[in-house]
Amino acid sequence: PLLGLGFGHVEIGSVTPLPQAGNPKPRLFRLAEDRAVINRMGFNNMGAAALALRLSRARPEGIIGISIGANRASRDMAGDYATAFNYVAPYADYIALNVSSPNTSGLRRLQERALLKDLLARLAEQRAKCARALPVFLKVSPDVDALVLEAIVEEAIGARLAGLIVS
Repeated sequence: PLLGLGFGHVEIGSVTPLPQAGNPKPRLFRLAEDRAVINRMGFNNMGAAALALRLSRARPEGIIGISIGANRASRDMAGDYATAFNYVAPYADYIALNVSSPNTSGLRRLQERALLKDLLARLAEQRAKCARALPVFLKVSPDVDALVLEAIVEEAIGARLAGLIVS
């Protein structure tokens, strides 16, 4: 429906390899006087396989981005991204690697250079198997310090990512 409203693209997600309930409700808060919203969803979704099945049956016309993330209980977060990527890549016009969510314990550590380098290397292996060139973006936290941001940018350039999403 959002594409029907004339949006240039729609991003789905963040989706994780396994289904996940997300955070307890309420998890969305409106701050009327600040004209703001606080989102504490916690990657609530039915899992990457369910999304892939749904899109295989009826993929909407338009540009579809798919944001992927790690499951809350993951022991291998980089592996979660690779698994989710494999499920959804055939149906995406671009992929966003969400390493910015504060709602998944330890997820933001993936912005640290060594962990980010490992994540991007593992994703590069999956991207190489794709039948087509698929743009990949990195969704980072808006509050990282300048040194961390510099390292993120260097790793993103080295991994030939399409860009960064910072919001």
